[in-house]
Amino acid sequence: MAGRTYARKGKPKKEGGVGRHIARKNKRRFLPNLQSIRVMMNGLVRKIRVCTKCIKKGLLVRAVTLKPKPQPQPV
Repeated sequence: MAGRTYARKGKPKKEGGVGRHIARKNKRRFLPNLQSIRVMMNGLVRKIRVCTKCIKKGLLVRAVTLKPKPQPQPV
């Protein structure tokens, strides 16, 4: 999505000024919040960039790394 940011100047009327005015408008973009995560796709572990909405909804199967159990030391 696209939008604008407004740079304003002047003092608000309720603070005793003549009011705030828009000095300039700059274009900006609203980008999705992408995160890089490891997921299981077709039995393979892949690292992909996914938006946080999809992560929160649970649309992905995250890849889990299993830590090996510590082996007992011979005495």
